[in-house]
Amino acid sequence: MSENNPIRVFATHGFEESDDYLRVFEFLESVDRFYYLNVSKPENMPTTGGMEAIKDELIRQIKESEAVIVLPSMYEQKKDLVRYMMDVADANNKKMIAIRPFGGTLETPAEVVERAAEHIEWNDREMVDALKRQARGEDTSRWEVLDFPGFDADGPIE
Repeated sequence: MSENNPIRVFATHGFEESDDYLRVFEFLESVDRFYYLNVSKPENMPTTGGMEAIKDELIRQIKESEAVIVLPSMYEQKKDLVRYMMDVADANNKKMIAIRPFGGTLETPAEVVERAAEHIEWNDREMVDALKRQARGEDTSRWEVLDFPGFDADGPIE
């Protein structure tokens, strides 16, 4: 993954930019040297054609993606539409990543957890690692480095 080859990400939406939808991309934007392209286009709401046109537009957007982020808040608001997006993702072999409801007061719906390849927290590092694993199959094993004041690699600083 590089600036010339960003990961193409689709986040579930109901043709509007919800708080959680915007939050996903704020989190991803805050990560240094992580390049992605948002292929979900809530602004592309079809003006004619009814539900069939909406479904065709969602299919087009999801097919462009490498991974799909499923937002439980969107599932709660528009179950049928999110189920359809998940069906399209499955049909096109797009891995799904479910993010827990923001704030930690609610649980992710069981259907979303069962269908997703990963179920993660609202954490920029977890989001990036999940996208790398699901979109590109990259191993993202990283070690957390802790810094203890007054100590260095050889022990206490005198």
